[in-house]
Amino acid sequence: MKYMKLGSKPDVFQTEGNNIRFVATELATDIVITVGDVKFYLHKFPLLSKGSRLQTLVASTNEESNDEIDISDIPGGPAAFEICAKFCYGMIVTLNAYNVLAARCAAEYLEMFETIDKGNLIYKIDVFLSSSIFRTWKDSIIVLQTTKSLLPWSENLKVINHCVDSIASKASIDPSEVEWSYTYNRRKLPSENGLDSHWNGVRKQQMVPRDWWVEDLCDLEMCLYKRVILAIKAKGRISSEVIGEALRAYAHRRLFSSLDSAVSNGLDCTRHCAALETIICLLPSEEGSVPCSFLLKLLRAACLLGSDEAYRDNLTKRIGAKLDEALVSDLLIPANSDDNAMYNVDMISTMLEEYMARHCDDDTAKLQEDDQEAMDGDNLANESISSKLAIAKLVDGYLAEIAKDPNLPLSKFIALAEMVPPVCRPVHDRLYRAIDMYLKEHPGLSKGEKKRLCGLMDCKKLSPEASMHAVQNERLPLRVVVQVLFFEQVRTSASAATAAAGGDVAAGGDIPARSLLPREDGNSYGSSRSAATTTTEDDQWACGVPTSSDVNSFRSMSLANKNGGCSGRSSGDTGSNKNGGGGSEAKKPPSAKGSTGLMPKKILSKLWSGKASSGENSSSDTSESPGSVNLEETRSTPSRNTRHSVS
Repeated sequence: MKYMKLGSKPDVFQTEGNNIRFVATELATDIVITVGDVKFYLHKFPLLSKGSRLQTLVASTNEESNDEIDISDIPGGPAAFEICAKFCYGMIVTLNAYNVLAARCAAEYLEMFETIDKGNLIYKIDVFLSSSIFRTWKDSIIVLQTTKSLLPWSENLKVINHCVDSIASKASIDPSEVEWSYTYNRRKLPSENGLDSHWNGVRKQQMVPRDWWVEDLCDLEMCLYKRVILAIKAKGRISSEVIGEALRAYAHRRLFSSLDSAVSNGLDCTRHCAALETIICLLPSEEGSVPCSFLLKLLRAACLLGSDEAYRDNLTKRIGAKLDEALVSDLLIPANSDDNAMYNVDMISTMLEEYMARHCDDDTAKLQEDDQEAMDGDNLANESISSKLAIAKLVDGYLAEIAKDPNLPLSKFIALAEMVPPVCRPVHDRLYRAIDMYLKEHPGLSKGEKKRLCGLMDCKKLSPEASMHAVQNERLPLRVVVQVLFFEQVRTSASAATAAAGGDVAAGGDIPARSLLPREDGNSYGSSRSAATTTTEDDQWACGVPTSSDVNSFRSMSLANKNGGCSGRSSGDTGSNKNGGGGSEAKKPPSAKGSTGLMPKKILSKLWSGKASSGENSSSDTSESPGSVNLEETRSTPSRNTRHSVS
């Protein structure tokens, strides 16, 4: 820190009590100057020789035969006046960044100009400011902090402008040219500890980060901070990313750290509102200049503080443009106080709409194309596709969190889930988890509501682990469990068939898994998205409502295949190896007598067409997606009770 010493005489100012200051000399004092609650007993001659205002005041008091003058309105108060008085007496006084501005304003008040005396206090302070203070990074910040208590004097004297310009100029220089201590709390450089390393006698230069100035400016009040940031922007030499980092650091220091406690305790949040709105206005407009997580924190603060809707809309649009960068925890924005729900789902839906409008119209079509070669050659396309997959993962994670809210309407849950294009969800594990969580927290759903909810999920897109969980999940409708079991059986059978027919596959005879599914008609293979069941299908798949033993047999078979593969083929392989004839036995197709890769036709027919015998419309039952099955089928009590007992 820079400082300047003035005067040469010893300091003989003394204190009596808390509010009396006097000069200890042989000469009796002849004037009393009152500053606030402090009285200064001084001599007229040294004071009048330096300040014209005191000359005028003393002249007026002589006419009234009064030796006491009140200048309680002097900027800087008693401390600043004492510096000016000591200068008049020629006593030693030290000026630094903490007191120089107060002394300068007080000298201006006392009119201590060069016209009164050469080398007067105003001149000396101005030289000190321009030659030392404004050339120093830390001192400029300190002086700028002191200007708030000295308004409007500091503004009229242009000290604020000088400080702001000095700080902005230093923050805008190339980091390689920064030579001073560039942060208050930084670790010492190796050279400062005497541990500087050398290579061939050449000192290694310490790298200064681009945002070296960010933390230091967090000490400024918002009004001053805003002026500095605007000045830095006007210089045009600092990147928008560094500006964004500066605003993020300031928000964490001055806004987020005390916001929750202030709101919860019902304190006046006017200062927080002003800080928030100023930060939002200062945000750079360039893409990628501000992290999405920071924008979401600002939006959460805006909701807590009840900021103007224009600020929230601005943040919502900016977040929507880069929503794929967000985290689930950042999206958990509390709902309005007049809403029974825990989270503001509507706001997240607006963000998702903004993202889809900007990114997903063309990219979804790219995802649906099978031209993998073209996609591999386009890095931008790959990045875009990755962002869509990230959006699906983010939304499914968010759904799992908001599903815990007992007051969340099913319509909002479904609407948000359906906003993600199906092609962006190659795997439905996370969506299944969210659905299961909603079922757990909302046990009072009707059968129709469960059908709508489970209709979001495609059973074919569940991983083996998720399928295993779904098979044992009592909260899922029975029809959904049956479909999960079926597709898991198809997957296991297809894998076994492919392994057994390895030679045929190598020759080009691949066996697709969907060929194992029941046909819709004679021309194409069906899935659970089958059309109306025909009489031919009813004849092919024997009718009958599945019993609890059928379901348990089906489930046990699927789990057995999952855990140990086809037991019949395994034992056959073992036997053939012992007898030395394993080669021919290993090539048996999974439909061989000893294989359990495919489910028994009788059980499958009952499970697949159980609705036909229950008297319900099989057309509506089988025209839905694999997850969108009719949940209103007839369920026997033993079947529901045995869904825990999975072997």
